Amino acid sequence: MNFFDIDNRVLKAADKAIALCADKLKEIDEIQEYNQIKMIKAFQNAGVRESYFSGSTGYGYDDFGRDALDRVYAYAFDAEDALVRHNFVSGTHALTVALFGMLRPGDTMLSVTGMPYDTIRSAIGIEGDYPGSLKDFDIRFEMTGLLSDGTLDYAQTQQDIEAKQPKMVYIQRSRGYSTRPTLTWREIKKICDISKKASPKSIIMLDNCYGEFVEKVEPLTLGVDIMAGSLIKNAGGGIAPTGGYIAGKHQLVEMCAYRLTTPGTGKEIGATLGNNRELFMGAYHAPHVTGEALKTAVFASALFEILGYETAPKFSDSRGDIIQLIMLGNEHRLCKFCEGIQAGSAVDSFVVPVPSDMPGYESQVIMAAGAFTLGSSIELSADAPLREPYAVWMQGGLNFHGGKLGVMLAADKVLKYEDSLILFSDRK
Repeated sequence: MNFFDIDNRVLKAADKAIALCADKLKEIDEIQEYNQIKMIKAFQNAGVRESYFSGSTGYGYDDFGRDALDRVYAYAFDAEDALVRHNFVSGTHALTVALFGMLRPGDTMLSVTGMPYDTIRSAIGIEGDYPGSLKDFDIRFEMTGLLSDGTLDYAQTQQDIEAKQPKMVYIQRSRGYSTRPTLTWREIKKICDISKKASPKSIIMLDNCYGEFVEKVEPLTLGVDIMAGSLIKNAGGGIAPTGGYIAGKHQLVEMCAYRLTTPGTGKEIGATLGNNRELFMGAYHAPHVTGEALKTAVFASALFEILGYETAPKFSDSRGDIIQLIMLGNEHRLCKFCEGIQAGSAVDSFVVPVPSDMPGYESQVIMAAGAFTLGSSIELSADAPLREPYAVWMQGGLNFHGGKLGVMLAADKVLKYEDSLILFSDRK
């Protein structure tokens, strides 16, 4: 069965890791089942039928499949309305459309989870000098910093919201390229409670990328007004070839739709061009695939803890997203880890990932992703900027068996790199 010549030390550690996280894997099974059954109910409530899988052209008037897909995601996310489109080119694009849809010149956007993720900063106007950013339209960005341990500063959050009365309170659920903890529903609820009391009129917006279907509780039931994410992450189930979503209160979703198309037409137009079938299939598979990615992350955490590395979250911790952080300590281990993830892929397994400059990132970035869909991070992938603390951010896994293999190959590459250092030292 050892088709990949994995070191026996890794195989034994993997067996130990599986035993160690058995209870957590069972817990994930329960979340998978709950969200999968809810998704089937969403399809039934939306009246999904085979004819909805056909695509429209031109203006896309009366595209019943497009409209039903919106209803599916609205139900799955406990939203009043949703805007799900293949022509969102990324999660960052969906977030940007939402920001421009709701914010106006003179408004203030307050991020209460510290500095937002790298790729959204240029759209806000925090970094770079790009024409067309929020800053260019006189929309102000303010930020509440985190505590020294990376957790939320609730007291300062309350003070800032009360003092600034911002048009928008912005929450980023996932950690991005930081080591702060990802937010679970409990932290999201606490922020919402603070915001609703301190500034009832503020729109609470959530960057939900990587967090869909990870828990049974949806952010929109906690006080979040609107959220957005990508279909080539959790929400597309590894099948959606592109796209994104915005979901939340009807009036706010409509404002975002006016930004995506034109004021007055909004959701009523937009040809689907034959993408409906894959988007529906992606939605159907999303809860299960997300669970498989979660299991892969838990296993990776347990395995690398056994091998002596610091991980976050720990295998037994509650999780708010699918991302697993592993502290590898130096550039060489980081690159070897990514080589192992790539080597475990069904696609492009022969490719060796190398660090390079990437649009939207300050540091060079290494990315491992042998994916059926380019850039799909619900498929097993790992990436990291080449900077301190030399941590790798791993996510995805369409199925746990494949994800487990990739993690074991990553461990094997790191272990053999360490062996080579010892051998070199002995020769000297």
